[in-house]
Amino acid sequence: MLVLAVLGVFSVGCKKETDNSEAVKQGVMRYLAKRNDLGAMEVSVASVQFRGNEADAKVHFQAKNNTSPAASMEMVYAMERKGDAWVVKGRSGAGAGSNPHGGGALPSSPPEGSAMPPGHPSVAPSAVPPSRGMPELPELPKHK
Repeated sequence: MLVLAVLGVFSVGCKKETDNSEAVKQGVMRYLAKRNDLGAMEVSVASVQFRGNEADAKVHFQAKNNTSPAASMEMVYAMERKGDAWVVKGRSGAGAGSNPHGGGALPSSPPEGSAMPPGHPSVAPSAVPPSRGMPELPELPKHK
């Protein structure tokens, strides 16, 4: 009976040892190992939210030798515990379906009647199509 109690405590203790960002990072690194550009990036786990045998890991990627925010991005990976290791199920949250460069959706034109930033020149509403936020290019003359 005492042996079963000790084994039960030990198995719970082992399970909790994998509830840390280093164990999650190892799972992410195994997932990313097939990429040939992984050597050009610094990878760190910014945060992890554990939910039993699942977790969401926010992973920060920074280009080596370039500390500019433009040379970085964050992805959120859905993780699952399999045995004593974490594996990536896929991307989720902010990372899935968003701009891989960390900026979110493409900018669109401001809502009609909204104010532009101070000092910005005025823009006629007809010059900014709502679909892309860019004016249409004029048709070029045809050469004979």
